[in-house]
Amino acid sequence: MSEKLQKQKANVVTPPQIQEVNRSLYDFKDAEHAAYKTDAGLTEDIVRQISKEKHDPAWMLEFRLKALQIYSRAAMPGWGPKLDVLHMEDIVTYVRPDTPMRGKWSEVPADIKNTFERLGIPDAERKSLAGVGAQYDSEVVYHNVRQEVAAQGVVYTDMESALNGPYAELVKSHFMKLVPPTDHKFAALHGAVWSGGSFVYVPAGVHVDIPLQSYFRLNAAGAGQFEHTLIILEPGSYLHFIEGCSAPKYNVANLHAGCVELYVGEGARLRYSTIENWSKNMYNLNTKRALVAKDGIMEWVSGSFGSHTSFLYPMTILKGERARMDFTGITFAGAGQELDTGAKVVHAAPKTSSHISTKSLAKDGGVCAYRSEVTILPQAAGSKAAVACDSLMLDNHSRSDTIPAMDIRTDDADVGHEAKIGRISDSAIFYLMSRGISEEEARSLIVSGFAEPIAKELPLEYAVEMNNLIKLEMENKQGQAGEGTR
Repeated sequence: MSEKLQKQKANVVTPPQIQEVNRSLYDFKDAEHAAYKTDAGLTEDIVRQISKEKHDPAWMLEFRLKALQIYSRAAMPGWGPKLDVLHMEDIVTYVRPDTPMRGKWSEVPADIKNTFERLGIPDAERKSLAGVGAQYDSEVVYHNVRQEVAAQGVVYTDMESALNGPYAELVKSHFMKLVPPTDHKFAALHGAVWSGGSFVYVPAGVHVDIPLQSYFRLNAAGAGQFEHTLIILEPGSYLHFIEGCSAPKYNVANLHAGCVELYVGEGARLRYSTIENWSKNMYNLNTKRALVAKDGIMEWVSGSFGSHTSFLYPMTILKGERARMDFTGITFAGAGQELDTGAKVVHAAPKTSSHISTKSLAKDGGVCAYRSEVTILPQAAGSKAAVACDSLMLDNHSRSDTIPAMDIRTDDADVGHEAKIGRISDSAIFYLMSRGISEEEARSLIVSGFAEPIAKELPLEYAVEMNNLIKLEMENKQGQAGEGTR
């Protein structure tokens, strides 16, 4: 072997081996029947081709190309988990499924329909949802909203339809204004290659009493998903919006770099719930941000399970007087996972308030890092902020870090922070076992109790999904323990 080739091989970063977890409910795969997909990599020609395939207006093509330039100049994050094995030259940025968007489940191709049936989406729609959007790879394949909701003037559609329809100017005036491509490298990537996602508009005074839901499924191996969610609530309105996502496990890296922009009008209230259930070869680099006007309320309920690496910090800007934010989140990191999550809030007006409550679990060497950033600007006198983060490590090999930041620029503020990091108590295990419960069941009960405050904030179907995911992770740990003692 030549000296040159030896040096090249020495510099190759080997992707980490991801431990198998029994996620059969989510890990099933469909054969790929894409109608079109770009070559792997990121070039101007690829960006232009995506824009052409999607029939973008001229301003959007220009926007994409400028975002690409920003991406090319921007540095990778110099903190947080390593991204050494994520190479954009290996990622396919656009995969169009072999079907147009449908308004009836019966018209969706059988293999795609079966995927969403197994995930429970049609059943949830029938039971408890006012509207559903389902994205498969890079495009929305099904979208529907109840007639009585549409009659209230509520608009719920895919981003492409909004971009080219009656709400085109509304999209143009709001698109990536909260999360500009200059925000960070992967925001710029999103701006260049985004595809799919949801657009929601709720008129003034309208209360949507039944939730809307979008579900994102990434099926293609070695691909990226870059959906854009844009929600606009006019003054005095209310909406509960739910997002779910999943992907099967592959032996190559997949990338998720979506973007969520939420505008909450004066006196409006938005509840945004999500369970991110990606496979453990996924790099989850999602960006979410909300702008809240006077007397508005923004509620986040977030669950992060799966993915190999996550950077996820939903941000809220409290722009109007007495605006309020509540964030409730949970993260579960298992073997081979490093999940860097948290929340950010900017108090930019008087008498605003925020409350952040998070819980994290780590096992089998998994790493959870919690980051929060609370900023109270000089003009935000009389504001209140409270941050509480609890971490539970299930063994001696896992790690949990708490990294809070407080930037308080006024003397007239009430700010508090508390953090607790610990392990399952042997005495608690012993107590439960003395009542006839096995050690495995005792551990599962303690973990479920730890997560219960988060579960009760989720819609029923998502609370069940979260508990199932925790159960899968705990069963995996117990199975591994059993194998080691044979």
